[in-house]
Amino acid sequence: MIDKNFTYAVVGASNDQNKYWYKVFENLLSAGYKVIPINPSEEKILWKKCYKKLQNYKKWIDVIIFVTQPDVTENIVLNLWNYKFKKIWMQPWSESKKVILFCEQKNIDFVTNSCIMIQSKNKAGI
Repeated sequence: MIDKNFTYAVVGASNDQNKYWYKVFENLLSAGYKVIPINPSEEKILWKKCYKKLQNYKKWIDVIIFVTQPDVTENIVLNLWNYKFKKIWMQPWSESKKVILFCEQKNIDFVTNSCIMIQSKNKAGI
């Protein structure tokens, strides 16, 4: 699920440099991944246009990365599961049993209980 050719939407990305959700976005962006920030409260994150909702980004998304509270993850996945994506990465503490079960039932490829920053470094051999 880690591929430099993929487009990643980071749901919950933020401009607050002290927050984990900023660090995930910045880490992937600086490593050369194509990342799209999604946050209803931001206009831009770093130099990238921030989209208020996933539906506002009109191009294909390969993987949606959630750095949100579990209830936010649930709301988005359960309501948009057939919207332009087939893979979900739930950063630690963003997942819920309900979303995991839903993904299994709908055959949505997902990762949980794993940090994409660590896994992308492992894949790159760093």
